[in-house]
Amino acid sequence: MVASNQITPGMILSVSGKLYRVESSVKVTVPKGTPFIKTKLKDLTTNQVTEKNFKLGQTVSDVPLTERHLEYLYPEGKNYLFLDIKNLDKVLIPMAVIGNKVNYLKEGVDIKASFYGEIVFAVELPQFLELMVSKIENEKTKGTATPARVAVLETGAFVHVPPFIDVGDIIKVDTKTDEYIQRV
Repeated sequence: MVASNQITPGMILSVSGKLYRVESSVKVTVPKGTPFIKTKLKDLTTNQVTEKNFKLGQTVSDVPLTERHLEYLYPEGKNYLFLDIKNLDKVLIPMAVIGNKVNYLKEGVDIKASFYGEIVFAVELPQFLELMVSKIENEKTKGTATPARVAVLETGAFVHVPPFIDVGDIIKVDTKTDEYIQRV
């Protein structure tokens, strides 16, 4: 339990039986009233952002999430199977939790997963991955002499690449911004 004036962005709170990540927290003072804490909370199950106000000094239940390192194995139905590196347990993560990060999953990729009990709420890929180019497509762009090249990577992700990149090349990709970094 923490006081509402100790709420900071990134904290996980339990409000009315649901888990929320604090996106922002601001103390609001009004001339003719009591100050309060205005927060933006992101529901960890639906990803919807809501605003909630707390009285100054009100106790709020904070939830510690545990992080575990997992290695991606393969898709299994509508889930993805991972191996816990520390204790060698198999962990199934739903497609909804993985989201568009699936574009960078390949066998052997290590991720960080945030758990509450045995439920996974979020996964984090390494910022940079080295992936092979499996196909090159040219995009028509207006106003430029050369068409933009889009590489389809071995995982299915699409990344804009410079003209010297070819099929079979291994490139370094920023998974946060979906950008080409360099040829390896």
